[in-house]
Amino acid sequence: MKSNIEIAQAAKLRPITALAQDRLGIPEEALEPFGRHKAKLSLGYIDSLRDRPDGKLVLVTAISPTPAGEGKTTTTVGLGDALNRIGKRAVVCLREPALGPVFGMKGGAAGGGHAQVVPMEDINLHFTGDFAAIALANNLLAAMIDNHIYHGNELGFDVRRIAWRRVVDVNDRALRQITAGLGGSPNGFPREDGFDIVVASEVMAIFCLATSISDLKERLGKIVVGYTREQKPILARDLKAHGAMTVLLKDALAPNLVQTLENNPAIIHGGPFANIAHGCNSVIATRTALKLGEFVVTEAGFGADLGAEKFIDIKCRKAGLRPDAAVIVATVRALKYHGGVEVPDLPKENVEALKKGMANLERHIKNVRDRMGLPCVVSINHRAEDTAAEIQALHERASHLGVKVVTAKHFAEGSAGATELAHEVVRLTTQPNYFTNMYPDEMPLWDKMKKVATELYGASDITADAKVRAAIRKLQDDGYGHYPVCVAKTQYSFSTDPKLRGAPSGHVVNIREVRLAAGAEFIVMICGDIMTMPGLPKLPAACNIDIDEAGRVVGMF
Repeated sequence: MKSNIEIAQAAKLRPITALAQDRLGIPEEALEPFGRHKAKLSLGYIDSLRDRPDGKLVLVTAISPTPAGEGKTTTTVGLGDALNRIGKRAVVCLREPALGPVFGMKGGAAGGGHAQVVPMEDINLHFTGDFAAIALANNLLAAMIDNHIYHGNELGFDVRRIAWRRVVDVNDRALRQITAGLGGSPNGFPREDGFDIVVASEVMAIFCLATSISDLKERLGKIVVGYTREQKPILARDLKAHGAMTVLLKDALAPNLVQTLENNPAIIHGGPFANIAHGCNSVIATRTALKLGEFVVTEAGFGADLGAEKFIDIKCRKAGLRPDAAVIVATVRALKYHGGVEVPDLPKENVEALKKGMANLERHIKNVRDRMGLPCVVSINHRAEDTAAEIQALHERASHLGVKVVTAKHFAEGSAGATELAHEVVRLTTQPNYFTNMYPDEMPLWDKMKKVATELYGASDITADAKVRAAIRKLQDDGYGHYPVCVAKTQYSFSTDPKLRGAPSGHVVNIREVRLAAGAEFIVMICGDIMTMPGLPKLPAACNIDIDEAGRVVGMF
């Protein structure tokens, strides 16, 4: 069986300018090509689309992730291809992969099998340089903070209360907590500092929520970078940093156009993590796709408790988007894992474990349909080892919930394997839609966090120590109480313990830290042991990635 990268490298790609013209009616002058198969859409052209009607927006989410994998991106691509196959003009809209997972555990994040976006190697690596621009803008601001203090500290930074961290786009646990400024007075002042991964940065969040260059600049200027001794906030615009940061990001803000293996259009732009950020591709990309396609298939990171909730409570709230339907992705293997089966035993038939693990899927269904108000379908990302007994048990168990379960075979068969799913999604977009946010803007921050934890995660309560409670009260008193909350927690469980599988209930969610993202306009609630700078596993995927004598990338999953 061919690997994902071998399938991708064998694909017959169309020139991106021809595909854009033929499939979406985009003129060549509206594109900024990056070689033959990648291009950026000009912001001027995007602005010219504003009066066009919007297509239907379909959100792809999933059960709680497992080491067995679920295939959310693969399903997003397969569904987009299948919608085009049945005669709908569909556009796939994805996040850009981060190098942390590519070189860490995943080895790639551009779909899989016969449902991929291409050129796969480029998309997984440097692509069009967007993440490099985001890192540069972030670190320019960090450098300007330290430089300002070195040259007299006119703004009165309290060096104990600098709130801005540097970033890098690889997992590096050694950089989580560092001491900067060593080596004497020419090198600045010694202080504690640290790095986050690029996809956890506020600049990434701002980049994905901005609607224009001017909106981007305004948001960057609102970033709170530190405080005075009197605890007065100091903003990026006080340092006059936001203009230069915008210059670094101006080209990156234009969304990227590529194609699927079946030569259907895909827009890929931005990439915040959903376990430590808001987990959605850019607002500009989604809005553009809605003007170009009858159907837009997008995804939100990790399970519905994280990605879908943030898609609805942050992205849709800020951008005025309204999804028409949702797809919840699961695999038989992953459900058995949630039922207690360990990874080596997952290929073996185990109907009882599958039924037990269904509790995780059932909670996600109830959250998406009953709490978020979206008509939804469950898509089983089929694997060759799935048995007829397991598939039957899954359909029977789900039928009483009133949600259709579709077995999709896009990984092995491409669009032909997902046409049933495509027809069901089209049907769902015509059904009653009761889409709603989890909470109103005016609800206090503590109550917003408690509502998400108790109603979505099944928790009995939330807790925080006195210091964190005081920080939340101060944010509320300082006028940030109308912001949504962005929960940073493990993606592997409804709880904050990654080892609690299935659908745990009655647990307590502890808020370890709270961070203000004033430019992104949300409050980050860091819960449990989640890290904003992940580490590499014992055997990183980077160990398998190489280049052969012909210059082809190999080993990228």
